[in-house]
Amino acid sequence: MKYDVILIGAGPGGIYSAFELVKLNPKLKIGMFEAGHTLEKRKCPIDGEKIKTCIGCKSCSIMSGFGGAGAFSDGKYNITNDFGGTLYEHIGKKKALDLMKYVDDINMRYGGEGTKLYSTAGTKFKKICIQNQLNLLDASVRHLGTDINYIVLQNLYKYLKDKIDFHFDCAVTDVDKTDGGYIITASNEKYECKDCIISVGRSGSKWMESVCDKLGIETKSNRVDIGVRVELPAVVFSHLTDELYESKIVYRTEKFEDRVRTFCMNPNGIVVNENTNGIVTVNGHSYEDKAMQTKNTNFALLVSKHFSEPFKDSNGYGESIARLSNMLGGGVIVQRFGDLVRGRRSNLSRIEECSVTPTLAATPGDLSLVLPKRILDGIIEMIYALDRIAPGTANDDTLLYGVEVKFYNMEADVDEKLESKCKGLYIIGDGSGITHSLSHASASGVYVAREIAENM
Repeated sequence: MKYDVILIGAGPGGIYSAFELVKLNPKLKIGMFEAGHTLEKRKCPIDGEKIKTCIGCKSCSIMSGFGGAGAFSDGKYNITNDFGGTLYEHIGKKKALDLMKYVDDINMRYGGEGTKLYSTAGTKFKKICIQNQLNLLDASVRHLGTDINYIVLQNLYKYLKDKIDFHFDCAVTDVDKTDGGYIITASNEKYECKDCIISVGRSGSKWMESVCDKLGIETKSNRVDIGVRVELPAVVFSHLTDELYESKIVYRTEKFEDRVRTFCMNPNGIVVNENTNGIVTVNGHSYEDKAMQTKNTNFALLVSKHFSEPFKDSNGYGESIARLSNMLGGGVIVQRFGDLVRGRRSNLSRIEECSVTPTLAATPGDLSLVLPKRILDGIIEMIYALDRIAPGTANDDTLLYGVEVKFYNMEADVDEKLESKCKGLYIIGDGSGITHSLSHASASGVYVAREIAENM
């Protein structure tokens, strides 16, 4: 079958590419290939009763399927160049921000109307953080919530389903260059196209590396973020979350001068499992619907690690730490902060007596047996630093879930059009190693769609 454009991956990059291509040129024949399920079939079997831990589904419904890994995320679209990726290095800061705002407008038209846009501009917390050796990053944050984010995706799918060909549960195994474009192989069938957009997300990192190797596209090692997810009473951070919702706070440790940062803050949210390439890690969600909210807030504390020669496999390093956690705890480990600083493992009775009720069934254990000392020391320092602006953070009963790992793809060599050395082959979204967020990935999709439509 021949297409004008083939999209590999139905995450935010692929979805907004398709949306913009259909808008600019409705006559284009577009095929979208996705290894996971349709949105309505994406159901994680963990119910907390019969099935309490990850069972290693062939296709993880949390990570794959229409909407990508962001489908069941907190639905936060951070409109900023300060974090979330380096898209602006390729297309310029103004263009990147304009595209993120354009994506936000689409989300508002397709079910997100009424959700709040938060901003750190002019907040008093900027000064309070600086006074306590912390840095609050600038951003506007649209919080859709996991529930409204799902509705937006439903509406976008309804709009697209009769305008392009969707191929679900159809993993692309090969991409070959031809004289006039590309041939992709999926489910033992071959499909031809003039232009190909690859947007496979972080879960497609190993596959993306193999494609780059085959086609001679240069890559460079990226970082890996390793840390824990913190869960504590929502009132501890309510003065920050009520005004800012998402507060990206960075701390430079005294001992090693490493950067530790907060990530993915979920007021009144829940902690969840995440399966990446068979490795169970931890993440967090929250909901716009008050009936689905909890009394806890959770957020990640992450330490970024970059590696120099001769070591290049930053993701492999993160995977080895996550596998150790899985080996010791059968999945995610949970530990009270008080137990961690006293050098003892948490057990079931201590967790049950804890004043913070866990929202994830995890194995009580000792994170010091999993995380490298340098990373763990930085996280402990950061918790005490946050306690100065949010007293109660360093409470003995604050829960730490581990490990949380953010894998970043090897960064593919693309030009200012996000086009690789192979003409007509574009690499976007988190799979490119350039974007690390919903907003940046979506913006990269719109940008490439406009490039292709203009060329055609």
